[in-house]
Amino acid sequence: MAMVTVEGLSKIYNIAVKDSGLFGTLKHFWHRQYREIAAVKDISFAIASGEMVGFLGPNGAGKTTTLKMLTGLIHPSSGNVQVAGHIPFRRDAGFLQKITLVMGQKQQLIWDLPALDSLRMNAAVYDIPDKIFKHRVGELTEMLSLEGKLSQPMRKLSLGERMKAELLAALLHQPQVLFLDEPTLGLDVNAQASVREFLREYNQRYQATILLTSHYMADITALCKRVLLIHQGGLIYDGSLDGLHNNFAPYREVRVELAQPIGDRNDLQKYGQILNIDGQAVCFLVPRENLTKAVSQILAELEILDLSVNEPAIEEVIGSVFRAGTVH
Repeated sequence: MAMVTVEGLSKIYNIAVKDSGLFGTLKHFWHRQYREIAAVKDISFAIASGEMVGFLGPNGAGKTTTLKMLTGLIHPSSGNVQVAGHIPFRRDAGFLQKITLVMGQKQQLIWDLPALDSLRMNAAVYDIPDKIFKHRVGELTEMLSLEGKLSQPMRKLSLGERMKAELLAALLHQPQVLFLDEPTLGLDVNAQASVREFLREYNQRYQATILLTSHYMADITALCKRVLLIHQGGLIYDGSLDGLHNNFAPYREVRVELAQPIGDRNDLQKYGQILNIDGQAVCFLVPRENLTKAVSQILAELEILDLSVNEPAIEEVIGSVFRAGTVH
């Protein structure tokens, strides 16, 4: 069952165009001209109930605009959207009870108040009975390791603790669909890992559907088997992370540590393209279809101390897709 369905979704903005100088200002005052900018262009995808999907793209690609249309904050220019059986831009109460939007650079909890006071206000907004409120706060506090922190003013908490408190507030009404926009932005490595572990546990416990954007690839690789890539407003890939590697990384890196000093560099080029040489260590770039032959040849012809074969980092693969601007 699809929890999120998007068909031909687009968002077009009309931007005023004005020439510089006084004449340009007067002309703009009397005769305004506009040009269209497509923030999102005709994208379609579906997300199943309980699925965790990474939503990736460079800055300005249209990720946040898409999330805002999926949560009903922005009316689409064209296309159809359904989230949990609702049309988002209608913003009816039933829809708002089923979704949440967390933006890493925005906060909803009041800076000078203890988090618990803000949570009580959220409970009143969502009409959550006191018994259920206490149970959910206790459960989420344990899952997020926030014991003893909710009674302190938000300004006294660390950045990681504030982010966890924001997550708690966003999940207090137990939404079915989570839209997370950079939820680990600015956090240190340990705090990022803690938030990722919480999201994994929350997804497993409640079968929540999660659409996650992040500039930290560790978030995506740890949580999402499927990714959507958006570039210049258009969806250019919808598939698995493994599929990205298989389809768009046709080379493997073969690293060899030689037992003897390297002689003529040209003698090594028959094994593959040389990426770099560091002392007696050589890194080759070898086409995937030639990998077995190249490794066998290296083992047979060279005296080596160590050999390893690695896939290119997923960041490099995705970066190459974005630089190309399309997939084949």
